[in-house]
Amino acid sequence: MNNTNTIHDATRRDVIQALALITSIPALGVKNTDARPIKPHLIDVHGHFMSPIMIETIGAQELGNFANWSATKHLQTMDENGVASSMLSIPPHYDPDLVVRIARPTNEFGAQLANNHPGRFGLMAFLPMPHIDDTLREIEYAFDTLNVDGVAMYTNYGDKWLGDPTFNPIFEELNRRHAIVFTHPISANCCKALLPNIADTTIEWQTDTTRAIANILFSGTATRYPNVRFIFSHGGGTMPFLIERFNAAASNPKYRDYFPEGFSGAAAKMYFDTAWTSNNVAMAALRKVAPLSQILFGTDYPARTVADHVIGLKECGVFNSKELELIERTNALKLFPRLQS
Repeated sequence: MNNTNTIHDATRRDVIQALALITSIPALGVKNTDARPIKPHLIDVHGHFMSPIMIETIGAQELGNFANWSATKHLQTMDENGVASSMLSIPPHYDPDLVVRIARPTNEFGAQLANNHPGRFGLMAFLPMPHIDDTLREIEYAFDTLNVDGVAMYTNYGDKWLGDPTFNPIFEELNRRHAIVFTHPISANCCKALLPNIADTTIEWQTDTTRAIANILFSGTATRYPNVRFIFSHGGGTMPFLIERFNAAASNPKYRDYFPEGFSGAAAKMYFDTAWTSNNVAMAALRKVAPLSQILFGTDYPARTVADHVIGLKECGVFNSKELELIERTNALKLFPRLQS
């Protein structure tokens, strides 16, 4: 069945909803008003960028605010808020008919950004999923030629979530390479605009992150490919709230081999960023599920300001200054040691 028209229409709705949400959020507008410059030290694992091929192919109108991204503006906001490095990935926009055309030039553009600004930008390569052979070729090129820091994936690809056996060849290769996989939610075919007055970005994307985490763990993907290191956006979505139910499900004997330490033990080996969750409710819940070593600073820039998250983490009251150092920099250095210098 050809779902192309459905996907295109849903994508337009997603972008319009996302832009409406973004523009409705008041920026904190907090900058460094001290005469002394802020020493850059934070590592943002969740920053977005835009390539010329994406604007040309998808159109600036559909991409909205993301089409206005520039390296100059990104670096400026990093400097104003003490961010030393930002890991770049493309924003959530999925069209299976375009991804093969977009992936290679987008990754080359991102790699050039990293080369032009040593230590300031890193790249999580865009993969042309769900096209398996094209994705495997892009993984080889991205790591062996472009020297990327990791790869970026969406939580689902239309009607298949990460953990689906269709994607096993991809995870086999990523496991061989000990790759870092940054994941970002996007609406699945099943679940677009379920509530007409609420953008998918408000509820559905957090739920889809949870679906991906669950499918990766309950399908045995995480067990079969233990060298793959997953970063999940937005504090793991709704997963922390559902931990009791997941622990109960993981106690089923048929999942025994996947959960020798229970669901909590398996989830604690994944990484989670703080984008859109830099508040005391979300961070308190995540801290109960994930060790401090697995929590990473993320902003979702330019969908949110960097200042929102710098200030939110400091004011949420969940972490002391030593713990903030781990989240803001030290934990990310274990994943991206090249940034140490």
